[in-house]
Amino acid sequence: MFELNGIRDARGRIAPHILSTPLVRSPTLSEICRVPVGLKLEHYQTTGSFKLRGATNAILKLTEAERARGVIAASTGNHGRALSHAAKAVGSRATICMSRLVPENKVSEIRRLGADVRIIGESHDEAQQEVDRLVAETGLVMLPPFDHPDVVAGQGTIGLEIVEAMPDVATVLVPLSGGGLVAGVAAAVKGLRPRAKIVGITMERGAAMKASLDAGRPVQVKEFPSLADSLGGGIGLDNKVTFDMCRVLLDEIVLLSESEIAAGIRHAYENEREILEGAGAVGIAALLSGKCAGLRGPVALVLSGRNIDMELHRRVINKVSNPLGEEV
Repeated sequence: MFELNGIRDARGRIAPHILSTPLVRSPTLSEICRVPVGLKLEHYQTTGSFKLRGATNAILKLTEAERARGVIAASTGNHGRALSHAAKAVGSRATICMSRLVPENKVSEIRRLGADVRIIGESHDEAQQEVDRLVAETGLVMLPPFDHPDVVAGQGTIGLEIVEAMPDVATVLVPLSGGGLVAGVAAAVKGLRPRAKIVGITMERGAAMKASLDAGRPVQVKEFPSLADSLGGGIGLDNKVTFDMCRVLLDEIVLLSESEIAAGIRHAYENEREILEGAGAVGIAALLSGKCAGLRGPVALVLSGRNIDMELHRRVINKVSNPLGEEV
């Protein structure tokens, strides 16, 4: 299991390159939940999501020779943007493989940062197969979006900041996809506050980590379009880091419908004055849904990203019944 010292080392390493984001109290959610609720504003990062922490830590730990070869990853969008930004900052170059499910606004931002973009297949797993092929053929260095110790350690720095800002935190709600964010945050928070509860929040359809934990091993799942597109994709059948960490450190997983995720996006905009993508709003959505039974406070929510297509955001705010082209 992760040692706190590794996360603390990552914090020192990435400090000049990332924001130490605020944790602010939400009066509306605190009133609804009847416990103090704080919002960890990770969507304020330069690239619009928490992913910059893990990508930066991983890039900075490479040798000069490895950076010269270039880095590569499969991504649902935000890791690709973060890795492209971090690679450019150290004079390296990123190749990002994505499926056709990744929204165009995320693809265009990655291209703008100078990355070599490959659009492959209809799933994150298919994009990963292209990564594996290119690594074998070209010698690029793979820095995956979650299943890598340096990536997890970088994301874990969020947990250190949460406990510093809210020393008596009792529950932390974290978006759950491949597990890099929740594993890192859980390792840091539980290392400092062993009795704190860590809740992973994800969508009902295509929840790969939930299906894998239920099966007792990594499994593949079918991917579906979702307002929480950043939470899509598998965890990798040969998962080496995050599956075991989630199995040990996660206390609960909450699954959300598309309509519940939409309600979280609307609440963030109308009540918190924050623009969030679906994945960034799932913590809010979980509280509004009433699915977090027996909630102990104080509560911290990680608002993980803001990189939503703004036309989609307008449709959600205006309560269009099918913002993705299907019922939500």
